[in-house]
Amino acid sequence: MESSPLISAGLPVALFIIMIGIGMTLTVRDFRQVAVYPRGMVVGTIAQILLMPLAAFALAYLFGVSPAIAVGLVIIAACPGGTTSNLFVLLARGNIALSIVLTVIASLITIISLPLFTNMALQHFMGTAEDISLPVGKTIGMLVGIVLFPVALGMIVRTRKPELARKAESVVSIFGGVVLAVLIVALLFGVRDQIGDLLKQAGPSTIMLNVVGIVLGLLAGRAAGLTQRESLAVAVELGVKNATIGLMVTLTLLESSAMSIPAAVYGVLMFPIGFLLAVYGRSIIPKSNVQTTASQPVD
Repeated sequence: MESSPLISAGLPVALFIIMIGIGMTLTVRDFRQVAVYPRGMVVGTIAQILLMPLAAFALAYLFGVSPAIAVGLVIIAACPGGTTSNLFVLLARGNIALSIVLTVIASLITIISLPLFTNMALQHFMGTAEDISLPVGKTIGMLVGIVLFPVALGMIVRTRKPELARKAESVVSIFGGVVLAVLIVALLFGVRDQIGDLLKQAGPSTIMLNVVGIVLGLLAGRAAGLTQRESLAVAVELGVKNATIGLMVTLTLLESSAMSIPAAVYGVLMFPIGFLLAVYGRSIIPKSNVQTTASQPVD
């Protein structure tokens, strides 16, 4: 499944703008709280890096999928949350600072963990192993360019022009919702001729992986005593994956169209499911809770 120009060129630009807006909702205090109370960061990282791939192994057996689909399922489970997850957390009124920290940490750890789990899956399901590696420089550059830099810009704007930042928050939410809606339509249109076969081959196991990730995030957050906003951030990070990395590994490094099917299906289905999670978050977290947290002074 190849990305259309709308997705490959337009999405990074849209995400850059969205991340500036997200930065306008944050203060240094938000990140300091994540560092001082790292429980959410620890729970979210362990769940992303370790529990999700293990869940994929279990689901591959449960649904009896082919070896290639099983490997692909493990690969997408081992991928980190994408920058789009930060937008979903914003829409769900979750803890955005925690979401961004989890995205960055998981993306960096993935440089080591993704090849490890991929080779484990290849050896286990197909009796072979491939020596693969992710482009370290490109991965770090993407994180800096699409996450850290625009968020820093937004935080500077909030510090210097707080009124403008407050007014921009609702605009960013609307713009983000429109971007996600357009992206879903574009993805569905791009696979319109194959969507039946894709869903038949990997649909049930992939949908279940997504649901398991979200439920696991909510339950783990509750068990660890996290707040609702923190639990939502963890759940979104587990449910909204960077499918682009999964497609890069399967299509470019492993050169297997069959293994890419779970990443392709996940890349489409995670958006409507993410929307439902955002609606759930907005139904249980009052807007006043988010505004109160954001308006607290920086120490």
